Amino acid sequence: MIEGGLLITFEGGEGCGKSTQIARLAAYLRRVGLDVREVREPGGTLVGEAVRQVLLDPQHSSLDSVAELLLYEASRAQNVAEVVRPSMQSGQIVLLDRFYDSSTAYQGFGRDIGRDKVEAMNHIATGGLVPDLTLLLDIDPVEGLRRATGGGADRLEQESAAFHACVREGFLTLAADEPDRFAVIDAGGTPKAIEESVLSEVRTRLPRLAALLGEK
Repeated sequence: MIEGGLLITFEGGEGCGKSTQIARLAAYLRRVGLDVREVREPGGTLVGEAVRQVLLDPQHSSLDSVAELLLYEASRAQNVAEVVRPSMQSGQIVLLDRFYDSSTAYQGFGRDIGRDKVEAMNHIATGGLVPDLTLLLDIDPVEGLRRATGGGADRLEQESAAFHACVREGFLTLAADEPDRFAVIDAGGTPKAIEESVLSEVRTRLPRLAALLGEK
C-alpha cells in the first residue's frame, strides 16, 4: 500500500499500444507485491461504459463536438468519484487508460473547441486531480491508425488523417508545457522496448514507487 496512492495515466493517439503497456506494467507491479487498479476512459463505471458505447459507435457520426466533450467529462467525473479517488485513498496505484489530457488533445486541438475551454471543463470533472505521472506513447498517426483499425474502425478512428495529426500535435504541446509530469515514449518500437522505457520512466520519475521496487 502507498499512502495517498498514485495515479499514472497513459495517453496517446489511436493504435499507440496503451492497453498492452498498462497490462504489462500492472503485471510487473503486482509481481513485486503492489496493489494496482486498472481503469479506462471513457468507461470504468456502469455510467461510463454506457457513455463509451455512445461515443465510439460509428452510427453517431453526427455527434456535436461540444456534446462529445460533455459526454467525456460526464464519464470522467463519475470515474473519478466512484473509482479513481477511492482507489487512491485506499493506497492503490491507479493505472488509467486516458484522462483529461485526451480531452484537451482530441476536443481542444482536434475539434478546435479551444484548450482553455476544455481545460476548464476538465478541472470541473476531476475536481483538480492531477496525475503523478503521464506516459505519452507517441506514434505517427498513419501507423497508429493502421494498427488500430485492422478489425474495423470506431467513430474516432474514422476521423481524417488531418484530425489525428492535430491530436498528436496537441499531445506533444501538452507534454512540452508540463515536462515534469509527462514522459514521452516512442511507441513505434516493439512492445518489449516500449515496456522497458515505461519501467525506466516510472523508476526515474516516481521516487515513492522506485523505493518500493528496489532492484526487482
